[in-house]
Amino acid sequence: MKFKNIVLGLIIGASSVVYAQDKQITQEEIWDGTFRQERLQSLQSLDNGKEYVVLNRGNGTASIDVYAYKSGEKTHSLVSTNNLDEIDSFQGFELSDDESKILLSTEVEQIYRRSSRGVYYIYDTADGSLIKLSDKKVQEPTFSPDASKVAYVFENDIYIFDIRSGEETRVTSDGEKNKIINGVTDWVYEEEFAFVRAFEWNKNGKRIAFLRFDEEDVPEFSMDMFGENLYPRQEVFKYPKAGEANSEVSLHLYELATEKTEDVELGEYQDFYIPRIKWTQDSEILSVQVLNRHQNELDLIFVDAEDNEAEVIMTETDEAYIDITDNLTFLEDNDFIWTSENDGWNHIYLYDEDGELENQVTSGNWEVTNYYGYDKKSNRIFYQSTENGSVNRDVYSIKPNGKGKTRLTDKTGMNSADFSADFTYFINSFTNTETPYEFTLHNAKNGKLVRKIKDNSALREKEEAYNFSPKELSTIEVNGNELNMWMIKPSDFDADKEYPLLMFQYSGPGSQSVSNSYFGTNDYWYQLLADKGYIIATVDGRGTGLKGAAFKKVTQNELGKYEVEDQIEAARVLGDREYIDEDRIGIWGWSYGGFMSSNAILKGNDVFSLAIAVAPVTSWRFYDTIYTERYMTTPQENPSGYDENSPINHVEKLKGDYLLIHGGGDDNVHLQNTMRMVEALIQANKQFEWAIYPDKNHGIYGGNTRRHLYTKMTNFITENL
Repeated sequence: MKFKNIVLGLIIGASSVVYAQDKQITQEEIWDGTFRQERLQSLQSLDNGKEYVVLNRGNGTASIDVYAYKSGEKTHSLVSTNNLDEIDSFQGFELSDDESKILLSTEVEQIYRRSSRGVYYIYDTADGSLIKLSDKKVQEPTFSPDASKVAYVFENDIYIFDIRSGEETRVTSDGEKNKIINGVTDWVYEEEFAFVRAFEWNKNGKRIAFLRFDEEDVPEFSMDMFGENLYPRQEVFKYPKAGEANSEVSLHLYELATEKTEDVELGEYQDFYIPRIKWTQDSEILSVQVLNRHQNELDLIFVDAEDNEAEVIMTETDEAYIDITDNLTFLEDNDFIWTSENDGWNHIYLYDEDGELENQVTSGNWEVTNYYGYDKKSNRIFYQSTENGSVNRDVYSIKPNGKGKTRLTDKTGMNSADFSADFTYFINSFTNTETPYEFTLHNAKNGKLVRKIKDNSALREKEEAYNFSPKELSTIEVNGNELNMWMIKPSDFDADKEYPLLMFQYSGPGSQSVSNSYFGTNDYWYQLLADKGYIIATVDGRGTGLKGAAFKKVTQNELGKYEVEDQIEAARVLGDREYIDEDRIGIWGWSYGGFMSSNAILKGNDVFSLAIAVAPVTSWRFYDTIYTERYMTTPQENPSGYDENSPINHVEKLKGDYLLIHGGGDDNVHLQNTMRMVEALIQANKQFEWAIYPDKNHGIYGGNTRRHLYTKMTNFITENL
């Protein structure tokens, strides 16, 4: 009887394995959207606080649909291309402050990571009329506060379009490619300070403050774009590499009534940045953030537009660097809310209009990770934090005096809120390692669930047939620190067997790769590798974020030292586990992660037998000023920090299998990095594999590109690890 049961069990087990194997994931499914999660696209609250809008696109049409928060019912559409003769579809939209008009973007073409240009239309929600803003492709069109005008940038100059009269006013006239930029940022500001529009309407719409970038002395970088024509096209743009000249940035005020522009003298600053400008609640007071080149001293300045006088209101300093955010919020009396790492953790602070500290609103050994805003009616500040663990996020409210803190989310994982305009409701997006995104509506006063919106149940049902392995969260002790880790094992994992290990990491300053969240696209690729018998793991080492400033900033002036040491030691610790084959440990990464994986196989050549580096930095001397100098100062000041941890200087240590991949049109981490690495490897007589994707940028995508890239990496792993 016992023997028969064993046989029956073996038969059942074998059939289960066959069933699971029949549904192994494929590269096609990973990249064709089979496992795409549903989201709420372009979610935005209406001013009434009772409704929100979502952009719905499909079948060649687009509509901005209005839904009631409480019931979830669609009440109407603000605009639909079904009712428009002039355009068939649009890619995005912007509502005017009074919601009477909508900017619709069409024919949008990407410039760099965040910038684009397009043809825009102005839709009137009252009468349904549609006006074309310009026949030209323009950048960053923005309504005036009363929605009577639109300011925009065309070919590096600022223009104002009067909607009623149709007249266009040119604000600046000296804009010229690769010389002068008005109203939008240069390449390095866009990439590293994360904004493009560099002009702002004041509260009454009578003035525009704008930045001007003189980039004539910034060195040029060029890329050959091969395209499909007989001759390649050369892309030339200004790119300040570490230690080189930046654009000279200046601040200006334009008055619409007089059509005059005034230069603003901020003070005796040399070699500085203006990472943010923002009008206060006073129409005549502009706030300006001025940051020194080392990025460790920031002045918050108030500029009185009437008499053109500037006053430093507050100064913040840091031994390492100061992060720039969009959290600055002005209350009605011009008291302001600010976030800072002053006490070693990122927290919320309240200052009066003169820059005097009134109160540290939040405190503790955890980080405020998102600031949502202040509600005057309830006198509460809403924010997101890691108080429930660095891999988790929760939403809270608190009074400006630091009292009455209320946790508004109750599920453990990644919670993120989108509040109604009057802070009555918030839509919470939730995910954890076991749950794809769920969207639910909650009462902002106490977090009570009002209704469910979306739960991606169809995706869960689809995945059941694949027998995916869970993403296991844990910690690992490495170099005296408890580091966060996730691991994916084969679905038929047997602790008595040995498996090869592939590690992934990014490791850039303040980043996080280990969180309590569901599968992303790469995780489905890891499932494919797990089906082939690999264990995949990620460890967030020193230098990553959300565990305090000291943990994050330990890498200052030595990028690639402590982070690499942690990856090498983590691999050693994992290799000691009985189920991991210590002779078959690989590592891969993209961008900063490619820099890391390259260093890991060179400096850790006794631990790693394989590495893949996609779009890697191979010497920080090749990367831009703002990012690199924030963490390293300049090469002139810190030559050893640049050179001792750059993989290009350690190629003679290569022993294992190494694959280099780069996009030929990468405007961010230039192909120069890989070419110089290739030459160094050749001269060291080291064998390696490499691939260049023509004309592709830092993301290396488009058409069949991603599928091809990941197939190449899969083959490299299965053949060598």
